[in-house]
Amino acid sequence: MNSIEIKKLNKKYAKFALEDVSFNLPSGSIMGFIGENGSGKTTTLKCILDILKKYTGEIKIFNLDNKDINLKEDIGVVLDEAFFPDILKPKDINKIMQGIYKTWDEDLFKQYLKKFSLEYTKEIKTFSMGMKKKLEIATMLAHKPKLLILDEPTSGLDPIARQEIMDIFQEFIEDENCSILFSTHITSDLELIADYITFINDGKIVLSKTKDELLEQFGLVKCTKEEFSKIAKQDYLRYLKNKYDYQILVTDKKRFKNKYPKVVVDKINLEQIMLLMIKGGN
Repeated sequence: MNSIEIKKLNKKYAKFALEDVSFNLPSGSIMGFIGENGSGKTTTLKCILDILKKYTGEIKIFNLDNKDINLKEDIGVVLDEAFFPDILKPKDINKIMQGIYKTWDEDLFKQYLKKFSLEYTKEIKTFSMGMKKKLEIATMLAHKPKLLILDEPTSGLDPIARQEIMDIFQEFIEDENCSILFSTHITSDLELIADYITFINDGKIVLSKTKDELLEQFGLVKCTKEEFSKIAKQDYLRYLKNKYDYQILVTDKKRFKNKYPKVVVDKINLEQIMLLMIKGGN
């Protein structure tokens, strides 16, 4: 079963458009949604949440149309922009959420506040950016959703706090009915917890694969101009010309090594894949 199914999503603006965006998020998994700023990540998430209107295509959540109002109980959201007025306190948020969510768990909310060292009676305007992000995450989890849709949830957090959040997300999907769609520019976080990676560039899905497939099968080749001239175009996906060498993205390390045994193929990470896919030629 899929938690999210998107088929041919299109959304047009004057100078930008999502074009035939399609991917599925299987239940019980975490999908990293990556791409440079302005590539369409936030627009896609807002279409999924039906915040943006006038788009075409099909979006289903738990096999239901995403416009189904009853889905709000099952979806937890953290968007890149903070959504709590600074004059509120966590205790005010607790009262507000009790009236919104039938599943709201006050004790769980207070547990997360304690875990994140957030004071229950302190005004949000006194919180740092990282503390505000933790408050959003605590609020999201306290109504016990089955699907998390996250836009830069660890932005502004130090490495220790980010690891805390990663651990919480991994605990969340221990329930095979729960899933996470996780948009971030911090690709190292995704290398720790993601099951799938979907990469969007200029409003189009460039690839959508398992993380293991990307990191185990894809590879990075650094070679001279002469070596590059001997490599057939069909044997690499992208290349980037630097001052002193060429960097090449290959999709099948084993096959490439067999064909070009004298050329070294290195391991690759998500950041390198993203850089080559965006900046590289083909």
